[in-house]
Amino acid sequence: MPNKQVAGKDWKHEVTVKKVEKALKVPDNVLDEVKGIKGKIYSQMKKEKVDCPVVGMERPFLACFVCPNFRSRIRGIVYCKGDPL
Repeated sequence: MPNKQVAGKDWKHEVTVKKVEKALKVPDNVLDEVKGIKGKIYSQMKKEKVDCPVVGMERPFLACFVCPNFRSRIRGIVYCKGDPL
């Protein structure tokens, strides 16, 4: 259930990861932080996006992955702490 508030957990939002056909533009500072990720996983992650509840807009998943609010990702759902940036 996307964007669900959960009481008593260490996350506030559950955000669904969406796949796109073409790789999204990722900011250079994000690329510097994920330079250890290579190959097939990296190319798949570049073709994913999320509707960020904190920023209030769509973002590439890689930007979400390096965000301090990122808790975990399980089966296409990102668990977000939801703290202000």
